[in-house]
Amino acid sequence: MSSRLSALLVLLLTATVSLADGAKDNDVDHVRAVPPPGIKIADADRAALSAGVAELGSELQSLKAALKSDAKLSALLPDVQIYYNAVHYALDWDEIYAPGQVKAAFELLKQGHERAAAIREGKAPWAQATGLVVRGYESKIDGSVQPYGLEIPKDFDASQKHRLDFWFHGRGETLTELSFVTERGKSPGAFHPPDTITLHPYGRYCNANHFAGEIDGLEALDSVKQRYRVDADRIVVRGFSMGGAACWNYAVHYASRWAAAAPGAGFAETPEFLRVFQNETIEPTWYEKKLLHLYDCTDWAEDLYNLPTVAYSGEIDRQRQAATIMAKAMEAEGLNLVQIIGPKMGHGYVPESKVEIDRLIDAAVAKGRDSMPKKIRFTTYTLRYNQMYWIRVDGLEEHWARARVEAEMDGKNIAIKTQNVSRVTLAFAKNPLPVGESFKVNIDGQELTSVPGKKPDAEAMSYYIKSEKGWTAAPWWKDNTVLRKRRYLHGPIDDAFMSGFLMVEPTGAPMNEKVGKWTAAEMEHAQTQWKLQFRGIAPHKKDVDVTDDDIKNTKSLILWGDPSSNAVLKRIADKLPIQWTAAGVKVGDNVYGPQDHVPVLIYPNPLDHRRYVVINSGFTFREYDYLSNARQVPKLPDWAIMDITQPATSRQAAGVVDAGFFDEAWELKKK
Repeated sequence: MSSRLSALLVLLLTATVSLADGAKDNDVDHVRAVPPPGIKIADADRAALSAGVAELGSELQSLKAALKSDAKLSALLPDVQIYYNAVHYALDWDEIYAPGQVKAAFELLKQGHERAAAIREGKAPWAQATGLVVRGYESKIDGSVQPYGLEIPKDFDASQKHRLDFWFHGRGETLTELSFVTERGKSPGAFHPPDTITLHPYGRYCNANHFAGEIDGLEALDSVKQRYRVDADRIVVRGFSMGGAACWNYAVHYASRWAAAAPGAGFAETPEFLRVFQNETIEPTWYEKKLLHLYDCTDWAEDLYNLPTVAYSGEIDRQRQAATIMAKAMEAEGLNLVQIIGPKMGHGYVPESKVEIDRLIDAAVAKGRDSMPKKIRFTTYTLRYNQMYWIRVDGLEEHWARARVEAEMDGKNIAIKTQNVSRVTLAFAKNPLPVGESFKVNIDGQELTSVPGKKPDAEAMSYYIKSEKGWTAAPWWKDNTVLRKRRYLHGPIDDAFMSGFLMVEPTGAPMNEKVGKWTAAEMEHAQTQWKLQFRGIAPHKKDVDVTDDDIKNTKSLILWGDPSSNAVLKRIADKLPIQWTAAGVKVGDNVYGPQDHVPVLIYPNPLDHRRYVVINSGFTFREYDYLSNARQVPKLPDWAIMDITQPATSRQAAGVVDAGFFDEAWELKKK
């Protein structure tokens, strides 16, 4: 590796340390902007780049029209769009940070034009290229085109399945699309296993692959699978620093998808990391404490039961704390974490340690993922993460309390023990028994049977529901009509922004001027911060333009305004568990004054129960939390009542006077 590349790698890996909070940043009135403002560039350069962006944008539109009936070539357009976005965003959002990035921007426009010209001729040479390749996909969340980098092995054989390794990048507050696409076209990652596709997700900027950044990695993987042959039993998750935190997240939440995990440094939870690394003691509210379960990987340590995990830390790196606390959490579950320590090393890799990590990970990959282990141990706190191999949890007795399943298969017998689980499914990707035969199933001491498989290679599903009388087998289609919390319909507010959504803007007169100003300001804030933190333009429409197709296409509707100003909200206001009228906001027996209070909430859309409506909220962490990825966790539960006389700060939208979770039937909990 060249000295220049080594220096660049060290800079990327140490970004979390160098950009930690300062004293002024902890003053909520002077919080540092993330991403920061860019430098001033020469007027002539700006004019030339703007002209180049316009030209490439025009070419893209022309190609989209010309290829409307050619699905194969149309699927390549995101590979051009990433170059357009990289320069367009850098200019429009004031995100050019060094003179060298001006030159890089011109080069990206050139590469975009080259790809566009090739597509027009029915070609895509980069799709067969080896080495460093940058590609893109269209996200289902907001329709944005997101980039990802690939390292394709030199001797790549397209006819064979290949191992794939994720590499999650470190924190970089100036890691825009411009710098990411440039870097991914020039510099390889930290590890280079043979015959392996290495996937570098962008992660929608700098959020430790949380929320939409988490979905980015999964969508990027799906895109790669559509374009290359990937061995599903030889996928590895890896990363360092902020990327190590991302790796812990993917390891515990999707453990049954990977052959191995190799997190380096980073953080694995919020409270202790902030105390050790940033000398900050947080005092979460009761609901924030529950919501910490979402990304506190220590709470999910049991899920590493079947996943080979090798953690790396520099001996004198303060971020060694992540592996230490995960080892302690795993030990409490009777598990042992393999740790590699870089002697006398701070925040970086020791070459000898990399060799040892490769040896252990390569051995796990050679063995391959066991897609049907005989014994499963599974912890979850939310139905967003509801499956471990052939066990799927489809209902909880209470969200954000620990739920467990322990299941063991012995021949044709399956024994299952559950805790805080109301619905469980045997979900075999392929029928494990001869056609027509069933398992004898024991759930918490009750004897049941599974549904016989009808085909040898087809999915085999058996559903079980718990009631006061115990467990019973149940046909899924009957149970599916009941309004209850289920996967992708369970809250909290932030969950709506991990799948497709549409922001609906009000056009009518508000109930009162104060409420109108507050909701308008929050809508603008949400749209701006979605752009800056999750790198997309939030889809939006005026309420009068929302169609039945918009409602029925399973996207969540984010409704701004009040029942007087927003026509869509008016249609459903009387069907929500929190009533909002000119007389006030009614929550159970409590009524809050209409002039000073606004409800924010998430709830199944009464017009189409398959997806959410969200009232007056974007994602719930704010500017102060942008300074540390460990603070980027949900800050509001399913609903809250905001006192808008308390102005928005960099920590919260307004004062919270009441808040809570809906129960598993989406009803208000009795206090």
